[in-house]
Amino acid sequence: MRYVSLDLETSGSDPLRHQVLELAAVVEDTRRSATTPLAELPAFRRALRYRELTGTPGALALNARLLQDLADKGNAGAADICQPEDVLPQLREFLLANGFKTNKQDCVSVTLAGKNVGTFDLLFLRQLPGWGTLVKADPAVLDPAAFYLNWHKDSRLPSMLICQARAGDAEPHVAHEALADALEVVRLLRPFYERPAYKMDKEGAR
Repeated sequence: MRYVSLDLETSGSDPLRHQVLELAAVVEDTRRSATTPLAELPAFRRALRYRELTGTPGALALNARLLQDLADKGNAGAADICQPEDVLPQLREFLLANGFKTNKQDCVSVTLAGKNVGTFDLLFLRQLPGWGTLVKADPAVLDPAAFYLNWHKDSRLPSMLICQARAGDAEPHVAHEALADALEVVRLLRPFYERPAYKMDKEGAR
């Protein structure tokens, strides 16, 4: 199957008050590209420029480098910086160029993957002009937390750091950069392509 690993960086956690600062998407085809180096996967990344921002101190501090890039007038014509109303038309063109098709309503529908994509990112995507008409998500989404869940010990779905630790990473790390985090989700999902969870025995489960 093909899916799109998507990640956002935002100015806060309230989709009705805060803004998407960065959007990245990576196309993965589990039938062909499971051995393709992550850096060679089709990737899309845009930083979104606003006249004014509303945000929380923590989120703005976390994205200080990104905000500096957006504030730099020398970056005004950069190809990876756009206005909020342009990001979904550009994402649509990227998806069409990478083999996705439109439905009868001329909308590109994709299976999304991401850490908390269904409970966080989608809420912000719905606020962007063109969501649901140019691009939309299939009802089911992929979250790596479900693949790294310890059903006997966990009291909640594992964080990205816990998923990385259970994948064998010596130094778990979340970049808080949209493209890097979207690629990381693909990396965490790849071990399950050949041995999906429903085939795993107790010895293979972590």
